[in-house]
Amino acid sequence: MSSTEQLKVQTGVEGRSPGRWLALSVLVLAVLLVAVDATVLGLATPSLSEDLGPSGTQLLWIGDIYSFVIAGLLVSMGSLGDRIGRKKLLLVGASAFGAVSVLSAYATSPEMMIVARALLGVAGATLMPSTLALIRNIFHDPKERSLAIGIWGATASAGAAVGPVVGGALLQHFWWGSVFLINLPVMIVLVLVGIKLLPESKNPVAGPWDLVSVGLSLIGVIGVVYAVKEVATHGATRGVWAAAVIGAGCLYAFVRRQFTLPSPLLDMRLFKHRGFSGAVLADLLTVFGLSGLVFFLSQFLQLVQGRDPLEAGLAELPAALGAVVTGLAAGRYARRHSVRSVVAGGLAAIGLALAVLTVIHKETGYPLLGAALLVVGLGAGFSFTVTADVILSSVPKEQAGSASAVSETAYELGAALGIALLGSIVTGVYQGFTAPDSVAAPVADAAHESLGGAVDAAGSLDPHTAEVMVGAAQEAFVDGLRLASGVGAAVLLATAAAAWFLLRGQKLQGGIEH
Repeated sequence: MSSTEQLKVQTGVEGRSPGRWLALSVLVLAVLLVAVDATVLGLATPSLSEDLGPSGTQLLWIGDIYSFVIAGLLVSMGSLGDRIGRKKLLLVGASAFGAVSVLSAYATSPEMMIVARALLGVAGATLMPSTLALIRNIFHDPKERSLAIGIWGATASAGAAVGPVVGGALLQHFWWGSVFLINLPVMIVLVLVGIKLLPESKNPVAGPWDLVSVGLSLIGVIGVVYAVKEVATHGATRGVWAAAVIGAGCLYAFVRRQFTLPSPLLDMRLFKHRGFSGAVLADLLTVFGLSGLVFFLSQFLQLVQGRDPLEAGLAELPAALGAVVTGLAAGRYARRHSVRSVVAGGLAAIGLALAVLTVIHKETGYPLLGAALLVVGLGAGFSFTVTADVILSSVPKEQAGSASAVSETAYELGAALGIALLGSIVTGVYQGFTAPDSVAAPVADAAHESLGGAVDAAGSLDPHTAEVMVGAAQEAFVDGLRLASGVGAAVLLATAAAAWFLLRGQKLQGGIEH
């Protein structure tokens, strides 16, 4: 009996389970949990900055440490789910996610917030690969699976829509920590309902969990991403070079080790499939192009254009709504036309929308911003949904956890790099603005840390000087945002061209038989 057949017999998931759609509703709650958490942080950044007073570097760490840690652990957690059971890992991770959200809400210093976000990354690493892997094992019909993945992706987009609106409403009446507490009711429902509805699935022939590979993966990813971030922010130093060398060395050792293990943490042979590799690359570079922009967009809407948090959240709705609409239809379009046309077209749409944002200024009207955000959402819905389907369809079911983890690692690594590099472009340009000569050096230094810091520091100045300094800071911030949008647009358009060639002949199907 083949390993695939053994899995069918032992897990009891072969065929169409009558409760599969109810089970999917539980899985998308986990996606909602992670998506809401990611979006509310950006919205809460201005008030968080005023309360905790982080430096510009600490603010970037608060934004990207979650992605660093989750990217470093996703492959390990996906493989762990294959071994101990994806349902078990999902429910444990959801409980931890809720508990650490409380710690984030009551953080009293930038350092405490950074630690809390890192722990949240550890918990979050258990959620996303488990949800996609369970979808792969619950839905065997290719068309049903495409729809399920579309719903999965649409829920993530809905979380991006709900997060800013709910978060904005909370920020109108409560302190910034309240935006993290909205995770709790979702987590409670997920755990209680998931215990009853979710079927357990795992790979019964996966072998032991290699702790050496876990350590190499974690140190390698964090080392490389940290080095990239520091080079972009402060330039190359001995410490940065050491981190880069250690990280790259660990990743090299990780790859070599996987080829020697009888039960590898990640089967590197998956990357020999051109469709799998192309979809992973498309995910990574798409998120890279988007993430830095999204991280700073809430600050632009609030601190440059003067919108309140709720209004800023509502202003970002078109992107999420566009992604919901196209995410649900992406699988059908990919079958009717082709995978590469849908993915490349979606990527090109995002790139063109980002290119439009290179002309924004402080007084840019909302119709232009709203239209650009809508196009970004439409393109992302097509691209992300189809690439996730391609990745899952390219592997047998027993490797679903590892494949899902690769997909999510690409997403989170792209987010970390995007915030680090594109965010550093914004920060680098911003810090070049000139404060009025009459402003004391300590006040000017505080203003140069971040735009939120400039607004806060202006409170100690006379009205005319404060207006001049904040105006200069806002102009510098917008200059940085325009440059970052241009870089993101170039990355997305180049990725669209690469996807057109890499996904040639790729089709959505039930999976490759091994």
